[in-house]
Amino acid sequence: MKLRSLLYLPAFAFVVNTASAQNRLINRIDFNRLAPTATQQFHAAQGGQVWNNANYEALISAIEGLKDHGLNPEHYHLAALTDQQNTPEDRDRLATDAWLSAAAHMVYGKLSPTSVEPDWTAASRTADLTSMLSNALSSGQIKESLDALAPTQPGYAALVAEYAAVREQADAEPSPIPAGETLKPGMSGMRVSALQARLIQLGHLELEEEGPPSGKMDEATIEAVKIFQRGEALDDDGVVGAATLTALNRGAQKKLETLRVNLERWRWLPDDLGQRHLRANIAGFNVTTYENGAPVRTHLTIVGKPYRKTPVFSDEIEYAVFNPWWETPYSLATKDKVPLFRKDPDAVTRMGFQIIDQNGVAVEASGVDWNAVGPGNFPYRLRQAPGDQNALGQVKIIFPNKHNVYLHDTPTRGLFSQRQRAFSSGCMRTQDPIDLAAWLLQDTPEWTKERIDAAVASGKETRASLKVKVPVHVLYFTAVSEGAAGIRYLDDIYARDNAVLAGLKTAP
Repeated sequence: MKLRSLLYLPAFAFVVNTASAQNRLINRIDFNRLAPTATQQFHAAQGGQVWNNANYEALISAIEGLKDHGLNPEHYHLAALTDQQNTPEDRDRLATDAWLSAAAHMVYGKLSPTSVEPDWTAASRTADLTSMLSNALSSGQIKESLDALAPTQPGYAALVAEYAAVREQADAEPSPIPAGETLKPGMSGMRVSALQARLIQLGHLELEEEGPPSGKMDEATIEAVKIFQRGEALDDDGVVGAATLTALNRGAQKKLETLRVNLERWRWLPDDLGQRHLRANIAGFNVTTYENGAPVRTHLTIVGKPYRKTPVFSDEIEYAVFNPWWETPYSLATKDKVPLFRKDPDAVTRMGFQIIDQNGVAVEASGVDWNAVGPGNFPYRLRQAPGDQNALGQVKIIFPNKHNVYLHDTPTRGLFSQRQRAFSSGCMRTQDPIDLAAWLLQDTPEWTKERIDAAVASGKETRASLKVKVPVHVLYFTAVSEGAAGIRYLDDIYARDNAVLAGLKTAP
């Protein structure tokens, strides 16, 4: 709709005067820049004065209430709205612009998702904002009209509640642990003392006697670290590396920033993600199936390495392949497999690979000079036969996309025991993928559990097309609701939060 694009334009400008004692915001408005086309069109359609005093005061309260959603009220003309020197005409236009801008950001998000997630493909929510404003002005339900535009997802409501709770603890900042080398058993020093002070503050460590912490990584300190790590979904090894240090130093202000970022991510999503759908949370290392808005089962997942990031996008699952051949992507073939085959030429046959030339003819591995090929000079295709060593394991689940990203099994299932699982080349390796495929095929009657088991046991590549496509949303949430367990804050493994936060802090 045209209104949405118009509302992303700068709406108005303050004139800022720098005084010698302090910087002071002057509530003077450049009305040549105030009203975008959407505001002008609304006033032209309404005719005469739009805002009465009661609605205007309610609007100010509603704008102030935007902070409950992690938005900055000052970005919606709050200071100018309270300026008593505004003329009735100026005030009218300002109020309309403020409501429309705030409403647009509640519906679509303050940022365009593609500005920070270039691969974003999820549908946005929709709303007839001008009709809603007309109704709100008639009914006097100004604040309610903005609140009603918030996402209806339970995950959003949970983050809003957490945001309110954390704001009440904003002064409860942690005793910081300085950055430095990984803290391991047997080490000692001031940083260990700081670690112990933080663990005491969190209630995980008690001193056996009065006085300052010992400054030694003793058994009690290591066990306290493990308790903390388990609560943060980190590897509970008792070692304080970068991820554990970040979590230990996460205070109220950092939590508020993380919550603001993830509230914005929810605003980018449609209210209807699909009656039956999958959500993959990259930062959470998991894939969860949903039916009628409720989670059914979560599968542990391995995602892309920080330098081979799994992209964020939405699509539809169309089919599964049991015992798949692995068509090795060119980049992996030349960067990973060619160096391996140089060192161990027998690995080609041992690992079940075939080498196909440009004419589609299989070539013997002994006929390839591995020292003469590499990136930019590899006139072959590599494909791996089904089997125990196949990189895709027993099944791959396909939602055709430009990234060539999909869900699949893996022969290295021991990696699921680790809590931080960014090990793949971009695709998502999923635990219990046969069960996941069976869930996806529930609306395809001919694919019974018995037929699935027989297809897997055959060892032959077999395709199973879904009668009803299932939406899949590959997302990136660093604060998630876990129901009765509360909100879990996750490691920002791809360092994506800062870009969203910077956009939220910038005046539109």
